[in-house]
Amino acid sequence: MSVGNGSHRAGNRNGKRKPQRYSAFGLFKRGLSRSDWPRVWQERPLKSTYDVVIVGGGVHGLATAYYLAANHGITNVAVLDKGYLGGGGSGRNTAILRSNYLTPEGVRFYDRSLHLYENLADELNFNVMFSQRGHMTLAHNDNSLRTLRWRAEVNKLQGVDSEVIDPDEIKKLVPYLDTSTDTRYPILGALYHPPGGIIRHDAVVWGYARAADAHGVHLHQNTEVTDIETAGGRVTGVRTNRGEVSTPVVVNCTAGWSTLISDMAGVDMPVTTSPLQAAVTEPVKPFLGTVVVSGTLHVYVSQTDRGELVFGASVDPFTSYSMRGSLEFAEGLAGHVLELMPPVSKMRLLRQWAGLCDMTPDYSPIMGPTHVDGFHVDVGWGTYGFKAGPVSGEAMADTVANGRPPEIIAPFGIDRFTTGQLVGEKGAAAVGH
Repeated sequence: MSVGNGSHRAGNRNGKRKPQRYSAFGLFKRGLSRSDWPRVWQERPLKSTYDVVIVGGGVHGLATAYYLAANHGITNVAVLDKGYLGGGGSGRNTAILRSNYLTPEGVRFYDRSLHLYENLADELNFNVMFSQRGHMTLAHNDNSLRTLRWRAEVNKLQGVDSEVIDPDEIKKLVPYLDTSTDTRYPILGALYHPPGGIIRHDAVVWGYARAADAHGVHLHQNTEVTDIETAGGRVTGVRTNRGEVSTPVVVNCTAGWSTLISDMAGVDMPVTTSPLQAAVTEPVKPFLGTVVVSGTLHVYVSQTDRGELVFGASVDPFTSYSMRGSLEFAEGLAGHVLELMPPVSKMRLLRQWAGLCDMTPDYSPIMGPTHVDGFHVDVGWGTYGFKAGPVSGEAMADTVANGRPPEIIAPFGIDRFTTGQLVGEKGAAAVGH
């Protein structure tokens, strides 16, 4: 259902509030004066009606709200989250960005997101701390190496910087990796993707939230959706723990909880939810200059700007809503990391956690409208949803405003599971990063 019209745009210009800008001296002065800082976003009353309600206050929901306002002039929008903004998958991921996927559809999609991330700090006037340090996927056998060469050629055809490098080049980029031939899993080569890197996930969430709020979008924390009202095959409103809200459009951006929300609207989705665990070490002097991923060992590692090593693996082999870590995961992860980089054996593990991943059969997202008029989904992200935050928000905003999905997300519609036109990304997303 399209909601983009002139009346929304007119109200938008009158109600827009620009984010506060400070010079370097201004920041220093405020820090010394201990004066109260303005809130990043406002607390507003929950209205009885909105043009668009977005369920889920993570990067996907906030980006959708921001681009609805910034690109289409639609500001009578509410973002509802049952907890706090960024408290779900957006706050539990390892914030790795890349676009070196396997299918042409996936490469184009994630490359657009990467370009949006590159300019996000300037657009939002908020430092999102994007470090384009490169992304390296290791191959330990001939089959993996063939897959990496396949991905490299697909990437190059889409204009993405990606190439297969040999062990000598790998050693130059990451001296601490064991590239000898007498290891259990010798490194035969790697897919090197220079534009990839890491970013601060909380900064991305806060930047989008502040920018959306400045356009007049209402951000409601601790507001749980308990039901979605429909009549005659179309959305009419939502029920929350704070009251009922009338709306013709609902966008589901709830990641691991997506099937629960879609069920409320009567929309079945081929999505399962599984935990994905990660861990972080004590901070040390920076030594890891790129992101390292091993699909064979099911592990990836990067170093933050604070010096911590962030580790992760593949999703747990069961469906669950649990977000607790396990000793089995920590032991297995540590063993695989030490096989790659023996010198880190003396580093201490500080903490571990888990997030919820919404997995689809073909490892690609489900985006766009559904058979219920006005109910849109932006779900099925598995282990790589944070990479797609900006482009998903841009595309979903376009879908809502114009009443049809743009070409960049057309392959990801829910109807592909009945037509058989799947977008198989498992070869590039089995480890998740």
